Amino acid sequence: MPRGRELTLSLPPFTGWVKRLVLICAGVYLLQVAGRVMFPQIEAYGEVYLGLVPTLTVHGYIWQLVTYSVLHASVGHLLVNMLMLWMFGRELELVWGKKRFLNYFYICGVGAGILTILVKIMPLLWGHRPADTPTIGASGAIFGILIANAILFPDRRIWLFPLPLTIPMRPFVAVMGAIEFFGTIGSGGDGVSHLCHLGGMLIGWIYLRRGSFLYRVRNEMADWKYQRNRKRFQEYMKKTKDEPPSRPDSWVN
Repeated sequence: MPRGRELTLSLPPFTGWVKRLVLICAGVYLLQVAGRVMFPQIEAYGEVYLGLVPTLTVHGYIWQLVTYSVLHASVGHLLVNMLMLWMFGRELELVWGKKRFLNYFYICGVGAGILTILVKIMPLLWGHRPADTPTIGASGAIFGILIANAILFPDRRIWLFPLPLTIPMRPFVAVMGAIEFFGTIGSGGDGVSHLCHLGGMLIGWIYLRRGSFLYRVRNEMADWKYQRNRKRFQEYMKKTKDEPPSRPDSWVN
């Protein structure tokens, strides 16, 4: 009797849009470095006009919702983001396809930017100046990719480098979310936009769960209609149970 073959999923070193996004971010960072060397006096203007600055974005600089995610502050910032994109984005692109993966990446990135703007301009309600520090980096979109992995592959085990320890994807992402949440509360001077990270996770979760919300509404509506029709039928049976049966000659064939 022939033995069955075990099916395994072999991930390629890079997938289409993961590779393109890594090259785009790396290329833009090289331009940032070149600008610092050759034109140091205009370095800050690049982050101001291409990074996410709430007071500018709400006054028409809407391209910042896209461009902020390709800028990075340092080599370490770039490497960590691109490593996470490579680790967790390839399988999503294989499962979803290139178009849906790219749409999801930018939905999370733009959505995280919008939530960051809304929170940072809230001081205007109390007559205070909002925070104008530019937000840069692809972390908002990448944290959206993390929550997608937690939903689609909850039991996938990952290695906590450099510790000799593995952990399922879902608790790993939950711990990451908790760290970002407490980082947002602390508002420490670590230079990290924890708010943008949380925004990417929230937008990703809402986007992926939107179908279940609609199913729940439709199911509740169907249950309500069923109960209403059942009540009407019971009332009809109560009214007609004492009536005599119809005569045979009145039946219609």
